[in-house]
Amino acid sequence: MLRHEFRPGRLVAGAAFVLAGAVYAGDAGGHWETPWFAVVPVVVAGLCLAAVTGLVARAIRGHRDGKPDASADRGAGPGAEQSGPAGPARPARPAGS
Repeated sequence: MLRHEFRPGRLVAGAAFVLAGAVYAGDAGGHWETPWFAVVPVVVAGLCLAAVTGLVARAIRGHRDGKPDASADRGAGPGAEQSGPAGPARPARPAGS
């Protein structure tokens, strides 16, 4: 059973940062020479790809996982009185006045 929702955009962003770390680790280990600026395109491309992946995943999944609208959150319609920390709210004004 999943404990959280799968987010493919975060997976792609994490993979880009792991790749950047592996490039610097190879340089530190003496396997190859890496200039300091070589990782910038990897990270930027990874973040752009992660953004596109996240947007595509959201479009496929839809907005069903989003926040409910304000009236459904409170359980009352637009004309109902609300009771808050300062006491009951004023009743809604009629549309004609």
